[in-house]
Amino acid sequence: MEFLLVASAHFLALLSPGPDFFLIGQTALNHHFRSALALVCGIALANAIYLAIAISGTELFRQSENIFTVLQYLGGGYLVYLGIMLLKAPKRLTLIESEQTGNRLQHSFFIQGFLSGVLNPKNMIFYLSIFTVMVSETTAFGIRMLYGFWMFFLVFSWDLFVAKLIGHKRVKKHLGRSVFYIEKISGLVLAGFGIGLTLN
Repeated sequence: MEFLLVASAHFLALLSPGPDFFLIGQTALNHHFRSALALVCGIALANAIYLAIAISGTELFRQSENIFTVLQYLGGGYLVYLGIMLLKAPKRLTLIESEQTGNRLQHSFFIQGFLSGVLNPKNMIFYLSIFTVMVSETTAFGIRMLYGFWMFFLVFSWDLFVAKLIGHKRVKKHLGRSVFYIEKISGLVLAGFGIGLTLN
């Protein structure tokens, strides 16, 4: 019963579009799938770190408002930066990535995904809340680990599904010239998330 409660809360949170969704969407539309995959891996790693902290019961993040404040401003600033970069990006009709350029892009998108996830204090609060409020203190550490593995797997799988769906050739072809405007809308949304995060 506890697992169902935790899994349901986590899945419902995934269904709510956040910064990661728009970041994955615009990457899948404008780049090859391997770049979107690198982004997804970076996001998943950031989530894994916060899951490990929540499962281990680390008190540092729970008790220190300074850490939360720093993450809040860094994360807000980073999302605004990403939004501005998307708004400034030129219109691209096609994308050609050589193997060497593609490898550089993959590394860049992995870092971008990791920073997006690790600098979002809401991820930290969400996982700490789940393991503090929904998971009983008597739940064995091994069971908590299983919860964590499940949530990590679900984050990675869901983000990968979004990347595959949005990056599908038929979807790109159907959207056509709208891709440029979707990129700009994503930029505005990411910048809005960043401003909102900073002002909260």
